[in-house]
Amino acid sequence: MNYNKKDLLKRKVEHIDIKKFNSIPLIKSYEDMAFQSRNLARACDIYDRMLKDKDCTIILCLAGSLVSAGLKKVIFDMVDNNMVDAIVSTGAIVVDQDFFEGLGFNHYRGFVNADDNQLREIMIDRIYDTFIDEEELRICDNTTKIIADSMKPGTYSSREFIYEMGKYLDKNGKNLDSFVLAAYKKELPIFCPAFSDSSAGFGLVHHQTEKKDHIAIDSVKDFKELTEIKIKSKETGVVMIGGGVPKNFVQDTVVAADILGINAPMHKYAIQLTVADERDGGLSGSTFKEASSWGKVDQSFEQMVFSEATITFPLLVSYVYHKGNWKNRKTKRFNQIFRKDY
Repeated sequence: MNYNKKDLLKRKVEHIDIKKFNSIPLIKSYEDMAFQSRNLARACDIYDRMLKDKDCTIILCLAGSLVSAGLKKVIFDMVDNNMVDAIVSTGAIVVDQDFFEGLGFNHYRGFVNADDNQLREIMIDRIYDTFIDEEELRICDNTTKIIADSMKPGTYSSREFIYEMGKYLDKNGKNLDSFVLAAYKKELPIFCPAFSDSSAGFGLVHHQTEKKDHIAIDSVKDFKELTEIKIKSKETGVVMIGGGVPKNFVQDTVVAADILGINAPMHKYAIQLTVADERDGGLSGSTFKEASSWGKVDQSFEQMVFSEATITFPLLVSYVYHKGNWKNRKTKRFNQIFRKDY
């Protein structure tokens, strides 16, 4: 069977809107059930506690192919409605997925049993049952180069570069539902500790190859800045979707503060939605109870939910959205604390 590219890229992935349904009755029913339904109900309650706690800075951790799977508006609504104060993410979610769609491109419904050799020949990339136009991704790669070329040579944190991405979308974007754009407008910091592991990496390699005086991304500066946010926050809560680098990066800020001689408390609240298994010692599945032994997470309000994010993440955010406690929160504008003129 020979594939036609236009035929394969017809049906867009539609992003679920948590404002259009109220998951509170379902989550309340889960409270009296068992297994992961009860765990999800407790996670919803803990997230709502974070939103009620006026002293709590909420950090969202993102890993996996979330935007491409239809979860972009969930993240956008969290940013837009002050349900999160900082984001730590993989580079792919921020650049290849959200920024990519912010430029006006889309992800498309595909199928798992596709002939990947044929897909490669017609420049279609596959993420499980989702298709992406590789030619459009190349435009995304080049756009990160254009942004890098426009910046003064020097060393930047990923947060600083992503801020410039938001500024670019504010002037040139074609999709207003970008959480990178929303974060730029809210002065909400986004960190990608493994930033080069994304379309931005290709753009930055091109940039550094062409420019003798170029920019560079400093992951240590990322760590220092996020630790500073932790130190400036009386309490912190983490909402983790997936695991990986973002999870450990956020948890390590407590230890970093301690090494600096500053007594920053462990993360008071912590929830994680994951399908990873803890038994192999993998970071994505290590429990918060385990993290407590490292002095990273308090055990009072923590909950692991072992279930897939496209199912659990919308239910979680719909629950707290319709509870309405986010309405009493103010935008913290943490980006401003790193400005020389602030």
